[in-house]
Amino acid sequence: MNAPETLLEVNNLKKHFPIKGGFFSKVVGQVKAVDDVSFHIHKGETMGLVGESGCGKTTTGRTILRALEPTSGEVWFADETMGRVNLAQLDRDKLKVARRNIQMIFQDPYSSLNPRMNLLQLIGEPLYIHNIARGEALKNRVAELLQVVGLRPEYMNRYPHAFSGGQRQRIGIARALGLNPQLIICDEPVSALDVSIQAQIINLLKDLQAQFGLTYLFIAHDLSVVEYTCDRIAVMYVGKMVETATTKELFSRPLHPYTEALLAAVPRPDPRTRTEPIVLSGDVASPANPPTGCYFHPRCRYSDGKRCVHETPVLREVRPGHRVSCHYAEELDLKGAVPANVQEKA
Repeated sequence: MNAPETLLEVNNLKKHFPIKGGFFSKVVGQVKAVDDVSFHIHKGETMGLVGESGCGKTTTGRTILRALEPTSGEVWFADETMGRVNLAQLDRDKLKVARRNIQMIFQDPYSSLNPRMNLLQLIGEPLYIHNIARGEALKNRVAELLQVVGLRPEYMNRYPHAFSGGQRQRIGIARALGLNPQLIICDEPVSALDVSIQAQIINLLKDLQAQFGLTYLFIAHDLSVVEYTCDRIAVMYVGKMVETATTKELFSRPLHPYTEALLAAVPRPDPRTRTEPIVLSGDVASPANPPTGCYFHPRCRYSDGKRCVHETPVLREVRPGHRVSCHYAEELDLKGAVPANVQEKA
């Protein structure tokens, strides 16, 4: 069996924001929003990126897309037009070509749409900018995209205020699909929607992936959504990658104490299924002033107070396809989440 083709490979990606102070606004520090992140995504799969709010998930996605300029690192993308390219080093013209194949669905369906533009303008703008379609051809393409996401073509002359949150997110999805991208970065695409609407949007994304052969980087903090949607999962904590594995492996046999705590907080619909909550002490470390050693050690109940404090763990492969940055990953016996399809007998 041939190995799956790698579409995106991120190596040692960093995004630091300067902290300025004093009369002359000198740089007095750095906010390490993304700090040495590495992962890869295979063609046709959905890669989940999870963690607490503020851990750097969205910044990672925007830095890959070059909406934010990376401080350092490599972002290798198998572009169908230019071949394998490092997005972090492309000039403006080549980056424009690459962006045809990488699109983004934003978290907030309300602020991501210009209220002064109708649907024809909103969805047709990428097609116009990249000289894909004009005039009647543009209208036909927008009508086609509206039908693909479950909206009526007659809506193209309406403005965003006439639509609900779920419909607006469908508009955002149609806009992302317009250029037939290879990779779509989904930045918490359902977190601002009602639960019933969330299910519709998630199922739509899965149907579109099957129909068009899409690859997703799915950024989220709801592990229930990630479990249903993603093939593999990467866990971030304070700008660093702490664990990556397949969804089944991560949920059943986590290797990092932070992942164990996240899984313990996943609600289960069956009241007979009991999970013991894990209460993390202290606050999330500041990316502007992270602790020494392992960033998680001040909140970790397994910390030895010595090696964890002074030595920074590296992301290493402990099991096939399962990487973790924890000094004692092989020694810890961590609990995973109870599988959704398994019910304990009363």
